[in-house]
Amino acid sequence: MKKPSLFRRFVSYYKPHKLLFSLDMGAALLISLFGMVYPIVTRQMLNDFIPNKAYRSILVSGIVVLCLYLARLFLNYFVQYYGHQVGVRMQSQMRRDLFAHLEELPYSFFDNHETGRIMTRLTSDLFEVCELAHHGPENLLTGGVMVILSFIYLMTINWALTLIVFACVPILIAVAIHFRKQMKVAFDDRRKSNAVINGAVESSITGIRVTKAYTNREVEIEKFAEGDRQFVSASRRAYRAMAKFFSSISFITDVFNIFILIAGGFFLYAEKISFGDYSAFIVSVNLFISPIRTLIGTIEQYQDGASGFRRFAELMDEPIEADAPDAEELTNVRGEIDFEKVTYHYDEGRDVLQNVSLHVDPGKKLALVGPSGGGKTTLCHLLPAFYPLPEEGGAIKIDGKDIRKLTHDSLRRSIGIVQQDVFLFAGSIGDNIRYGKPDATQEEIESAAKRANIHDYILTLPNGYDTEIGERGVKLSGGQKQRVSIARVFLKDPAILILDEATSALDNTTEVLIQEALDELCRGRTSLVVAHRLSTIRGADEIAVIERGQVVERGKHEELIAKGGTYKELYSLQFREN
Repeated sequence: MKKPSLFRRFVSYYKPHKLLFSLDMGAALLISLFGMVYPIVTRQMLNDFIPNKAYRSILVSGIVVLCLYLARLFLNYFVQYYGHQVGVRMQSQMRRDLFAHLEELPYSFFDNHETGRIMTRLTSDLFEVCELAHHGPENLLTGGVMVILSFIYLMTINWALTLIVFACVPILIAVAIHFRKQMKVAFDDRRKSNAVINGAVESSITGIRVTKAYTNREVEIEKFAEGDRQFVSASRRAYRAMAKFFSSISFITDVFNIFILIAGGFFLYAEKISFGDYSAFIVSVNLFISPIRTLIGTIEQYQDGASGFRRFAELMDEPIEADAPDAEELTNVRGEIDFEKVTYHYDEGRDVLQNVSLHVDPGKKLALVGPSGGGKTTLCHLLPAFYPLPEEGGAIKIDGKDIRKLTHDSLRRSIGIVQQDVFLFAGSIGDNIRYGKPDATQEEIESAAKRANIHDYILTLPNGYDTEIGERGVKLSGGQKQRVSIARVFLKDPAILILDEATSALDNTTEVLIQEALDELCRGRTSLVVAHRLSTIRGADEIAVIERGQVVERGKHEELIAKGGTYKELYSLQFREN
C-alpha cells in the first residue's frame, strides 16, 4: 500500500488538537488585524482630525486603539502559550509513536544504528518539528491575510505607489527560491553531524569505565573533537547559506523603502498625493513588507522542521518485526526443541551455522560448547527469533511448531534468558526483578530473590528492595547483577531457558552461589546452556560440540571424553595441571 505523503502525515498530527489549533489560528489572525488599525487611524488623524482640530475624535481614536492593544496583549499570551502547547503535544505524540515503533524493530536494526543517533531523532529533530508545527501555519495564515489586506489598503491610498512596491515582490521570491536549495542541503548535513556528536557522547559516557581503565581520555577527546569539527564545518555551511539568504532579503526590502521614498517624493511634488496620505503610506507600507519578510523567514524554520520530520518519517518507515499472517499463539508449552538443518548467516558470505540439527526433550538440558565464534550464541538468538530464520535456512520448532508460525510475544514469553553481560535498568533493585513479571506482588519478588540467592544481600542494603542501583546496575558487582537477572527469570517462570555463558566471568565463590541458583532455575525446564567452563555442564543430558557452524560431536560427558575428540581436547586444556 502506498504511504501518504510527508505533508499528509504531518497534518495528521494536528487532528487530535483541532479545537486548540483553530483557536490559536483565530487569535493570531486577530492580532494581525488589530495591527492594521494603527496606520488607518494615523491616516485619519493626519487628513481629518488634526487639520479640523477634532480633539474629541483624536482622544476617542486613541482610546479605541489602546483597548485593541489591550485585547492584543491577551491574544499574544494565548498564542505564545497555547500555540506552543499544540506544537509540544504534537511533538509528544510523535515521540511516543517513534519510541513505540523502535520497540517493534528487529535486533538487526540496532546492530547497525548508534544509540546516540537514534536519540537525536527523538529529541532535537522533533523539537524543530514542534516549532514548525506551531509557527509554520500561524505565519502562513497571518502573513498571507496581511499581505492581501495591506495591499488592498495601500491601493486605497495610492495605487501607483502600491504597484511600485508590489513590483519588487517577485525579486524577493526569486532570491528565496535561489537560496532555499542551498539551505536545505546545508541544514540536512548539519543535522547528520549533530547525530554523530550525540553518538560519540553516548558511546563515550557508556564506556567511561573502560576509558579510565585504559587511560584513553585523550583518545576519546580526539574522537569527540573530530565529530565536533564535522558539526562546526556543517554549521558554517548552513549559516553561510542562511546569511546569504537573509542579508539578500534585507537588502531588497531596504531598496523597497528607497523606491517608496523617491517615488513618493516625486508624487508629492507633482501633487498626486497629499502629505497626510504620503505619511500614512510610509507608516503603512510595513504592513505589506513585514508579512512578506515573515513568510520568507519561515523558509528557514521550514528547512529545520521539514528536515527533522523527514528523518522522523525515515525511522518510522523502518520495517517492524511483524508476526507471520497466519501466526498462532504458543500455549501450554512442554518445551520440546528441534533444530532441523539450520543454516544461517548475518551478512552475505560465510554461513555462521551450517545444517545444524539438534533435539532436546522437554525438561532436559542441552549444553553447547566449542571454540568462540563457532555459532553457539547464534543458535540462542535464533530460538526466540531475535533474528528471523530464512525459509531456506531449515527450521526451528518448539513442541513441533515452527517458530516462524508463532507470534513473537507468545514465543518469547515462553523463553527465559540469562546472559554473561547482564543488562539492568536504572531504578531500584526491586523494579529490575519485577521486570520479569510487571504485575508481581512483593511476596513473589522476594520469593524469586531467595531462589536466586540474592535476597539476604538485598536486606543489607539501606533501602532494601527500593535501593537505587544506578545506570546499568553500576552499584552492584558482576555476581550480584547476575543473581538479579536470575531472579528476574524465576519471576517470569518460562518453560524454556537459555543460559549464555552465565557464569564465565565470576570468581569461584560467587560461581558456586550462582550455579546453585541456575541449577534450581533449570529444574523442570528445557535448558539450552552455552558454557566455556566445562565443569558447569558435566551433568547435562547431552552436550553438543559446535565448531565452525557445525555440530562435530554430541553425547554425554563421559561418552565425549571416551571418544577422545574435540571435547576431550577442550576439557584437557581447561583442567590441565601446571
